Amino acid sequence: MDNVLLTVLPIEQLRTFISEAVGCEFSKRFADVQPENQSPELLTRKEAAKLLSISLPTLLDFTKSGKITGYRLGTRVRYKRSELEQSLTQIQSVKSKGGNHGTR
Repeated sequence: MDNVLLTVLPIEQLRTFISEAVGCEFSKRFADVQPENQSPELLTRKEAAKLLSISLPTLLDFTKSGKITGYRLGTRVRYKRSELEQSLTQIQSVKSKGGNHGTR
């Protein structure tokens, strides 16, 4: 068991310690989160398919298989541009290797 030390601290010093500890933990946990004013650009299904140079059925297949993440907003599905751009290189390598071209 840890040793417990009880001491008297002025309230302002206690507030400073707590504020610094919370700020440090908050910074660690949310360092990779985008600021609120820089929300990711969301694309429609058509825009996403055009960006990736694939058909809508292929986009649906990629979404269902987990290769691409779609986000449901009400009854609509949107895609984050940044995630699509990352997936673009993977999809192009599959196409160049003669993999599934989205045919049914």
